[in-house]
Amino acid sequence: MKLLVTGGAGYIGSVVTRMLLDHGHRVTVLDDLRTGHREALAPEATHVDLPVHEAARVLTPDAGFDGVLHFAALIAAGESMIRPELYWDTNTVGSLALIDAVRAARVPRMVFSSTAAVYGNPIELPIPETAVKAPTNTYGATKLAVDMALTSEAIAHELGAVSLRYFNVAGAYRHDGQIIGERHDPETHLIPIALDVAAGRREKLQLFGDDYPTVDGTCVRDYIHVEDLARAHLLALDAATGGRHRIYNLGNGNGFTNRQVVEVVREITGHPVPVEVAPRREGDPAELVASSALARDELGWVPAKPTLHNMVGDAWAFYREHVAGGRS
Repeated sequence: MKLLVTGGAGYIGSVVTRMLLDHGHRVTVLDDLRTGHREALAPEATHVDLPVHEAARVLTPDAGFDGVLHFAALIAAGESMIRPELYWDTNTVGSLALIDAVRAARVPRMVFSSTAAVYGNPIELPIPETAVKAPTNTYGATKLAVDMALTSEAIAHELGAVSLRYFNVAGAYRHDGQIIGERHDPETHLIPIALDVAAGRREKLQLFGDDYPTVDGTCVRDYIHVEDLARAHLLALDAATGGRHRIYNLGNGNGFTNRQVVEVVREITGHPVPVEVAPRREGDPAELVASSALARDELGWVPAKPTLHNMVGDAWAFYREHVAGGRS
């Protein structure tokens, strides 16, 4: 198939792009490199340096695209509460412009990078796709708005749409001698920050709260390896059916506490990770764990790298090669 990948210079988009190419698809990457990395671009893909708002310049009616995989977005939940206008513009207005271009170009299928943040503070665990949607930050709200737009678009215009709601993504992907991993500026995710501390680039790691009703008092989160996540996108692309919007949660179904993550980082790196306990952050749920039963049943998706050791080990290999300036 001929496919457009928005945000294909980012962490997840660049991994999915390489998997698509390996499966024989022709890929064009739309990415203005505002948050992506030029070196993460797959050399076999065509790169178009444009924001998602201008996707119609690529998705023309005669371009012959068979599908779109949409990753382009701003993702920092905290920042989204301080600069909400950026998130509504990029994540929602930009996505609506992309959907308009998809419709005008008569592209039959679209896979959307959604998020578990649409659920907010869950009232049931593990979280199914039918759970109440009540995002506690602007980031989650912008993604939920696009999910709702895709449902309408599928019904009204026969689009085959699939939304994949991720939980915490980690790890790295090796491809043709290259390793692709996670880099954000500023970094807000636990595993890369813990690796920074292990490498001596940060003095300590802050854990926000140690009095939650969990096994060790720290928050529980569901982690998924980026390679497993990428495979789910290929399955979703094949499963997209005209006139239907399918939604799937993607996670391990097993949570890990923040302290468990830190212990695995210490074990994998062989370095200390000093920890400072800070007050709870407002709105942080004690536990977020996905039910991925629907993805397993309908897509046949099963995580192949479900352990923290898989994820942290691969993330550390990427870190040492591309990020570390201290210990290795």
